Amino acid sequence: MGLVVVETLILAPAELAFDAARDIDLHAETQAHAGERAVAGVTSGLIEMGQEVTFEARHFGLRLRHSARITAFDRPRRFQDTMIRGAFKSFVHDHSFEERESGTLMIDRLELRAPLWILGRFAEWLFLDRYLERLLRERGLLIKAHCEAQAR
Repeated sequence: MGLVVVETLILAPAELAFDAARDIDLHAETQAHAGERAVAGVTSGLIEMGQEVTFEARHFGLRLRHSARITAFDRPRRFQDTMIRGAFKSFVHDHSFEERESGTLMIDRLELRAPLWILGRFAEWLFLDRYLERLLRERGLLIKAHCEAQAR
């Protein structure tokens, strides 16, 4: 099973970081390089507990759809999205927000399993974990910039 953990220190309150991380419009902006857009479920604004969203994007030269449901929600500390349909065998993304003296530590913890058994495990090891880590780092930096601009 692949595991990716990315931490981003945001110089803003946890409530602001929490809401930015669940903002569908901001998420699409952070993945604009892949042409990502929400096409079903909650397609704009803040997603809530039990709600679903389907994103469509281009990764590895393929147009992919990923549908997820919010399966845990404790504002402003944590929420979780779990894949309900998509290219992975499993995909669970925990978003945690810890208050620090200087702001908020946002922690993205992504557990995934690629399909195709041994081939999928090899893909995770070879490139998939690093690819997803880079996406989460870039997304975290854009959320950081957004939150810190709003906090000023």
